[in-house]
Amino acid sequence: MKIEKTKNIVICSLFVALIAVGAFIRIPIPVVPFTLQLLFTMLAGMLLGGKRGAICVCAYIGLGLLGLPIFAEGGGIGYILKPSFGYIIGFAVASYVTGKIANKVARPGYKRLLVAAFVGLGIVYLFGMFYYYWMSRIYLGTPIGLWPLFLYCFVLAVPGDISLCILGAILGKRLIPVLKFL
Repeated sequence: MKIEKTKNIVICSLFVALIAVGAFIRIPIPVVPFTLQLLFTMLAGMLLGGKRGAICVCAYIGLGLLGLPIFAEGGGIGYILKPSFGYIIGFAVASYVTGKIANKVARPGYKRLLVAAFVGLGIVYLFGMFYYYWMSRIYLGTPIGLWPLFLYCFVLAVPGDISLCILGAILGKRLIPVLKFL
């Protein structure tokens, strides 16, 4: 029991660290930078299950809001006022849903993992785009139209994230049996 608890703490801590590192591996594009956070939050859900994966992402969010500069553009409580913060919220929800879908069966195949990854991707973009639209309109006072929102917050960023979904499914398929063995 104690060994299992220690193992969970170590693995969850590892994923919090991976998500933080993923924020700094980025390609700047307009509005929202392309990072590897999606990959690591998706893998947290796939490998740890929905609940533990979401807990890891929430721990990452909590540390960032406490002031650790682990988000793509810094940290601190003021980060919630950034229009791109919705994507970070979406990571937590997506990790939970991705984990639930992926772990419905003991040994998920590529198809299940891809579906889980793409559902998670949709959730991240849904939260991200809605929050961006809302914050631009309400807080910043500079409303963004639906077409520019779709272009800058989806079209420019999604090709890289689609490749991360495919990579996540491949890694998940290989790593799920390994993690269950530990």
